[in-house]
Amino acid sequence: MSFQASTSLKSQTRVCQHCDLAVEWLSLPEQQSAYCPRCNTQLYRGKSINVAGNLPLAIACAVLFYPALFEPFLSIRLIGEWITASLWGGVAALYHDGFTSLALFVGLTTIITPAVVLVATFMAEWAIRYRSRRWLKRSLTAIQWFKHWMMLDVFLISIAISAFKLQDYSDLYFRHGLLFLALLQILILLLITRLSSRRYWEVFETRHADFSHEHSSVTVAEHSSEAILVDCPHCHLTQSAHGHCERCESLIKPSNDYKMVRNTWGFLLIATVAIVPANLIPISILFTNGQRLEDTILSGIASLIENDMPGIAAIIFIASIIVPIFKIIGIAYILLAIQFDRQRFHRQRMTIYFAVKWIGKWSMMDILVIAIMLTLVDRGQILNFTPGLGAIAFAVVVFFTMLATESLKPNLIWRNINEKVNQ
Repeated sequence: MSFQASTSLKSQTRVCQHCDLAVEWLSLPEQQSAYCPRCNTQLYRGKSINVAGNLPLAIACAVLFYPALFEPFLSIRLIGEWITASLWGGVAALYHDGFTSLALFVGLTTIITPAVVLVATFMAEWAIRYRSRRWLKRSLTAIQWFKHWMMLDVFLISIAISAFKLQDYSDLYFRHGLLFLALLQILILLLITRLSSRRYWEVFETRHADFSHEHSSVTVAEHSSEAILVDCPHCHLTQSAHGHCERCESLIKPSNDYKMVRNTWGFLLIATVAIVPANLIPISILFTNGQRLEDTILSGIASLIENDMPGIAAIIFIASIIVPIFKIIGIAYILLAIQFDRQRFHRQRMTIYFAVKWIGKWSMMDILVIAIMLTLVDRGQILNFTPGLGAIAFAVVVFFTMLATESLKPNLIWRNINEKVNQ
């Protein structure tokens, strides 16, 4: 093991950003990664990635962004007329049909967030080149927050589900916009895996060591044996707890645990209340051959099974039923364990936290399918599709469960252990 738990706080230590354990830095080959011995968070990523390689990737993503946004990815033919669907078209259709909140949510997760991450990547490169500590901090903060809300991968799966749903009603044709979307998703995923706040700050420090020393208004404190070490939430520099970060000058202050738990409970309560109408009220309404077909999430799954699509039905059942319930129960369990000061199974709760955070965005699949269907099945045609009020309730569930996950700091899971160590 390349790290070991450190009972005496030394200058060459790293504080885990997820459980606040101070671990001593030992010799570590560049090809190996290192993980926290308590919560298994990655503390050091081996096979050092050159930060300079992020810029060409960001440029390639920017080139693909426009065609991925506006070029049609799917077409259907109804009564001799071609109807096409694009990413921008789905957002516009939701907005024009009066579903403004859904349009904003879909636009946020598929258009705004990738654009912000790309712009922030360019700004980070600019900040390093022109020695701007302030803009580097802002850029990296934007990347860390917005990257969790990107759902282009969920959108690609939603295209496949929409195609299966429409194949019995019309002829389907995949267009070149689908290739642009797939390439953009691959490249932006590769870019996200390479973006590291710690690495950017290390590069900034290395290139502008003289500038940082001369222009910093922060006094670097010595780490005494009795000092309490903290991890800067912005640049992840381990340092003694004092007013401002030694590297990025961010204000470091004790977190308000009560406020965090209260906010998380509030978000979770809203999601719990909304999940009832989300499952009982129709999520979509389809007019075909003079008939009005209203589908809730469960009835839509049943229809897919009747139409010999058990695979698609299973995907929607897991993403739209199992995942939201698991998120609500999982977060509630963690919050109760924190409030009742449970002394065991900390790592189990950490695993649940990471699972909830990873699967959270996949509940968005039903909303994205609705946006695609609305684009293709226009009003006035033989097929007439519109979202139901259940779609709004379901979007509320997805949005607030993700907010609850983001507001819950995993450090609180380990709070009672850390308090014993510091006593």
